[in-house]
Amino acid sequence: MTRRYRILLLLTALLVVVAGCFVILVGPWPTYKSGFEDKSYYKKALAAIERYKERSSHSSNIGQFEAGWSSRSITPPTGTPLAGFGDRKGKPSTGVHDEIFVKALAVSDGTDTAVIVGADMLIIPENVVELVLASVSKQTLLTGNEILFNASHNHSGPGGFAPGFASKAFNGPYDPNIPDFLARAFTEAIVEAYRLLEPAKMAHGGLEVPEYIRNRTRKDGPVDSELSYMLVEQKDGDRCFVVSYSAHPTILGADNMKFTGEYPGFLVRRITERTGAEAIYLGGAVGSMSPLPPEGENPFERCRAMGEALADKVLDAVSDAKPFKDKVDVASIGLPVQLPSFQLRLSKNWRVSKFLFPILGIDADGWMHAVRIGDTVLVGTPADYCGEISIDLKSRTQNRVGDLWVLSFNGDYVGYISPDRYYYDKDEKGGYGYERGVMSWIGPDQEAFTVSLITHMIDALFPESHKNL
Repeated sequence: MTRRYRILLLLTALLVVVAGCFVILVGPWPTYKSGFEDKSYYKKALAAIERYKERSSHSSNIGQFEAGWSSRSITPPTGTPLAGFGDRKGKPSTGVHDEIFVKALAVSDGTDTAVIVGADMLIIPENVVELVLASVSKQTLLTGNEILFNASHNHSGPGGFAPGFASKAFNGPYDPNIPDFLARAFTEAIVEAYRLLEPAKMAHGGLEVPEYIRNRTRKDGPVDSELSYMLVEQKDGDRCFVVSYSAHPTILGADNMKFTGEYPGFLVRRITERTGAEAIYLGGAVGSMSPLPPEGENPFERCRAMGEALADKVLDAVSDAKPFKDKVDVASIGLPVQLPSFQLRLSKNWRVSKFLFPILGIDADGWMHAVRIGDTVLVGTPADYCGEISIDLKSRTQNRVGDLWVLSFNGDYVGYISPDRYYYDKDEKGGYGYERGVMSWIGPDQEAFTVSLITHMIDALFPESHKNL
């Protein structure tokens, strides 16, 4: 064998190895179309729901309802990047338009306790949740099973909170001081709310507000226009409102470089100004749902107009809320779930490698959560969960659940979850678009898979002998 031939053979072998590594780590891989019902990850999730439901007690002898709440500022130093828009390219923030917060509501029926956490953030990053749970567990008896995290999906909140290429692209360069700063604020709010539990009563309701929301993905498509609210009142008269709506907080665009709570921030401030009560906002099923703000002189004025209009509708509707109850069952299920193999499509038949996701800083598991407060259920999903799916879920569960709140951004993130019926539809450019293309990661049965888990969790929270409490 000549020297030239040996070199050629070596280069060919090296090229094959490099190409093989590229295909394994990057792709392309063939797409899959199979279902999930017979997969081990689905069966494990159902088994976990059965195990986790035993962590909440269900008794017809319910104790006095208790509630407590607290808040902390999460406004970071000026210069911290804002999260939400890749077009900002990680530029430093230039100031603060209005302060942003994390707020916590703790509720208990005397036996079981749950905490609802709402923050003026894009998402609740998993690394922050891990820090919070570790700290909270040292100061209370609370675990991840009892704490439902939620973000308003604010595109003008703190960035720099997570490592990895994907986070850097949307949220700016990683600053390890930011997750520590956020975790301290979250922990303080949760622990204080827990320690402030006092006898209370609660009422809840919802109303349709279609004039401030649109389907941005499908023209004239369905929208989840329900404005949901809960009112908790302690015996001394102190009150806390919890409000949820599904319109993206994207009235402000990438050109805004100041921290703000966007329209949800104006909403909660309006409630406080009119009533003196605390107010917490939770991001709903925001997938495909965009805001339709009233006219205003500038984007901030449009944020103000929309937020205050929604707040006024809540306050006007409170008199029609379901009667206050001082004895309601509290139960919670929060569990990690394995996901279908990640499928970011390059075309109908090809996808990128699932091994690329960890390289980008995206892990391959998720988290599902459901909290019951009387006949109200708050479901937390790890995604931009589509409002079209939430409409169907509410209809499906209306005979069992008084009010169903379908929420996004529960402390993990697995992209957009869209209706399965649209999975193979092409847009006018011949591609799958943003929500069903670039941001669709868990395959063709993402709706059916998550809806099945949600309905099983609701069933677990409503034993037949206890469903009316």
